[in-house]
Amino acid sequence: MPPNTIGEVVFYSPAVMCRYYDAPEQTAAVLKNGGYRTGDVGMLDEMGILSLKDRKKDMIITGAENVYTAEVESAISTHPDVSMVAVIGIPDETYGEAVHAVIVPKEGKEPTFEEIRAHTKERIAGYKCPRSISLVEELPLSAMNKVLKNKLREPFWEKHDREIA
Repeated sequence: MPPNTIGEVVFYSPAVMCRYYDAPEQTAAVLKNGGYRTGDVGMLDEMGILSLKDRKKDMIITGAENVYTAEVESAISTHPDVSMVAVIGIPDETYGEAVHAVIVPKEGKEPTFEEIRAHTKERIAGYKCPRSISLVEELPLSAMNKVLKNKLREPFWEKHDREIA
């Protein structure tokens, strides 16, 4: 791809694995044309330096725009009342997906949607700002301390899928 163009990160190397053990479907999903598809979205600059933007599965497509959750999380995390944040895409009838922030507030604080939206609008483009928020006591974490965004998305998409069926 040309410099400064966002795309999926694919590694080509003799050191790339040959397969996942006893998992042909997973192998077929990640190995294409001799390259390993990482699932990350990134961009090479003119000097060939790679900057990662997000995980492909976490990217939100709202209208015709791509929103990288890591960028939105970074903007929200600078709010003084926010302890932790995870951003997910939730169903939206007009745009396909809407940006939703799940926030763990700092102790004794309760940031409002309006405060969070105003804060992020100062830092990122308006279409990337959350259209809704949830305040929670904690985020679901894996054993490796990684936010389980699939658990955060589940209730929104399950309800959406039931309504369509």
